[in-house]
Amino acid sequence: MSDVYSENEYLIRRKVFTLFAAQFHVYNTAGEVVMFSRQKAFKLREDIRIYTDVSESHERMLIKARQILDFSAAYDVFDSESGTKVGCLRRKGWSSLVRDNWELLDPHDQPIGVIQEDSMMLALFRRLLTNLIPQAFSVTVGDQPIAHFRQNFNPFVFKLRVELLPEARSVVTPQLLLAAAILLSAIEGRQQ
Repeated sequence: MSDVYSENEYLIRRKVFTLFAAQFHVYNTAGEVVMFSRQKAFKLREDIRIYTDVSESHERMLIKARQILDFSAAYDVFDSESGTKVGCLRRKGWSSLVRDNWELLDPHDQPIGVIQEDSMMLALFRRLLTNLIPQAFSVTVGDQPIAHFRQNFNPFVFKLRVELLPEARSVVTPQLLLAAAILLSAIEGRQQ
């Protein structure tokens, strides 16, 4: 198998109806599972471990919350093999009330990009009326889009399509973008 981070498209799949622990499968374009995570229920501090496959024998990535409760939560992303920090994902507190808004930070916590829900109108409908409206996110650096995350509508299985544009790799590591998509999938899972 080639380098897991060399793909331009991924699919994150999470079963909606699982007891106590959400499970995430990340597929490449060939339909192979390239990452797997089982999110433990009832944890006070978010600690998402991503493995190479469902056996959970080899950890690939770690997403760890800095604090237990934080309105503008920050999640550090680590490469488990090297132990190095890849970057950070920080929720923009007040601006996320109406429409999800996140910052991508480099390993030194310097802002490098933004993840934002595409439509304010749809975000309002989703929050006020129904969560059956699929979400879509754009990842931008400056004014340049570098990735898109799009949820497919399916009431039984959460699916998030991840598309990395050609410009993405020159500005942000694909590992941080995949971590962002997995974190959004986990957080949206608790809001459904």
